[in-house]
Amino acid sequence: MALAAALIPGSTPAQTRITPHAFLDAVVGKTVTFHELTSGTLVGTEQFLGRTLSVWQRKGEGCVYGRITTPDGKLCFHYDSEPGPVCWWPFIHQGRLLVRIARLGDGEIQYVGRLSNEGLGCPAAPIS
Repeated sequence: MALAAALIPGSTPAQTRITPHAFLDAVVGKTVTFHELTSGTLVGTEQFLGRTLSVWQRKGEGCVYGRITTPDGKLCFHYDSEPGPVCWWPFIHQGRLLVRIARLGDGEIQYVGRLSNEGLGCPAAPIS
């Protein structure tokens, strides 16, 4: 994976930012679990159907499809269920793939807990 040398502002040392494209290289075609960094609690599962489309599912909830974009070094998801994009900075810390919410101040950090080839079993992706 190609790594960028920049550190995330306000983060602890040794968190190396990676490009959204490097993150997508690691996850496209996979189903990924995301966990809250400090508690380890499962936040949800995302199936990366391609570089521009994913499907997100919180535990116990339905599937939500999202368009993926990569503006200004961020990884953004545009879900119909959200009023605006949900954007993250991807990075590596101690060999783990993580994402940090892209907003001012301390942002939520989640880690990739599991990558699998299993789908979420969601209805077919929208065509448009």
